Amino acid sequence: MIEIAELSPHSAEARLCLAAYFGELATRFALGFHAEAALAEPMDDLTAPHGWFLVARVHGQAVGCVGLRRIDAQTAEIKRMWTSPAARGQGVARAMLQRVEEIARQAGCLRVQLDTNGALTEAHALYRRAGFSEIARYNDNPYAELWFAKDVPPIARDG
Repeated sequence: MIEIAELSPHSAEARLCLAAYFGELATRFALGFHAEAALAEPMDDLTAPHGWFLVARVHGQAVGCVGLRRIDAQTAEIKRMWTSPAARGQGVARAMLQRVEEIARQAGCLRVQLDTNGALTEAHALYRRAGFSEIARYNDNPYAELWFAKDVPPIARDG
């Protein structure tokens, strides 16, 4: 059973996930990744009212995280999505992705987008399976090599 909880990105569980995520990026990116600098970032854009941060748990153990931040009134960006290697293949990443899409929709966003590095081939496959399409570069993230977006239908309102 996958449990997904909204937490502060400064919480102990979130920091544990982020440290593992950034450490993995440092080993997988061809040119490395500055994990210490990333952990020192304030991440205020991943907290209300600007954004959200989620931690996924399996059997009470934190095994993944994902952030969502509002870019404008109709667009949200997915950030810091990671699943523990031990939990991969169990639907954790897909569940987190579905949850952030739902949050974006509830917040009135019509589109979600993200950037990713070319080394993260599993993530590319996940995004494509989930209906994301490659788009043109929209930011100056020095680690990003691919950009994806997906339209999310608005919530139907009665009345």
